[in-house]
Formats: sequence, C-alpha cells, structure tokens
Amino acid sequence: MDIDDVRTFCLSLPHTTEGVQWGSDLLFRIAGKMFAVMNLEPPHTLAFKCTAEKFDELIELEDVVPAPYMARNKWVMLKQLDAIPERELKSLIRESYEMIFSRLPKKTQVELGSATAPARKSKAPRRR
Repeated sequence: MDIDDVRTFCLSLPHTTEGVQWGSDLLFRIAGKMFAVMNLEPPHTLAFKCTAEKFDELIELEDVVPAPYMARNKWVMLKQLDAIPERELKSLIRESYEMIFSRLPKKTQVELGSATAPARKSKAPRRR
C-alpha cells in the first residue's frame, strides 16, 4: 500500500476524520480519538493500535516496532508501508478502528452507530 491507499482505506471507515498534527503526521480519528497515524514525510511510517497478542506478534517482524510514545497502549509502527501485506494491514487498521470505537462513550457509539445503520423496513402492512 502507498500513502494514498492507506488514506483512502482509513477514510472509508464510517465517521473517520483526518487532520495533520505534530508537523507532518496525518491522524485518522473516530469521534476525535485517533486509530491510525501516518507520517507524510519519507520514510512514510504508519502506526495503529492492536491487541496485546497481536502487538507481541507484530513487533517480531522486520520493519515493525513498538510505536514511539504509544507502545504502552499497544500501538505498533510500520517503518515501511509494505512491512505487512495489504490484506492483513487493512484488517489490522479496521481492528484498530473498532477497538477505539468500542472505548467511546456509549452515547457516542449509539449516535454514530445509528447514523451508519441501514434504514429499517417497517414490518407493518401498508395502508391504502
């Protein structure tokens, strides 16, 4: 994946916003909480949250390290965007998004969830 692919994928997740912070870091957020961070300057890096088990597994890979300042919260950083195959990377980013979403206040989850849920069809017969 390249930076455009990562950006497109992250923005495809419901209610994702983006913003540049800390100079050249592009942050992807849900309800103001970040779930992925990508450095826009070469070398392009990408950091995201993962489970404790996945964290231990990923940091064993070449070009994947504990994310600076965020490792204690089980964030990893890819030194290169191709450090993990695209399909797996998309799955990991989605899991990060879902973990952050699950920690939002219940009210916020309901508000965001209702906006993404498809319209329900009424089971009541139509009156003519």
